[in-house]
Amino acid sequence: MLYLSRKLGESVIINGNIEVIIEEVRGKTVKLGFVFPEHVNVLRKEVFERIEGENKVAVHGLKTLKELNS
Repeated sequence: MLYLSRKLGESVIINGNIEVIIEEVRGKTVKLGFVFPEHVNVLRKEVFERIEGENKVAVHGLKTLKELNS
């Protein structure tokens, strides 16, 4: 894992075509801005994990993800 320190208004470039900008800092909360190509999907981790779980259930024809894990 890479750790970087950035200040308000500074950014990081990923893979030459994705920019992550520090837009706002309030206490322990940081607001990020993203600039990325239209073909790239950007999701919050919890949304990504929920979709991934729902896809596994659909592929296996199960009613719940718990059935897949048992």
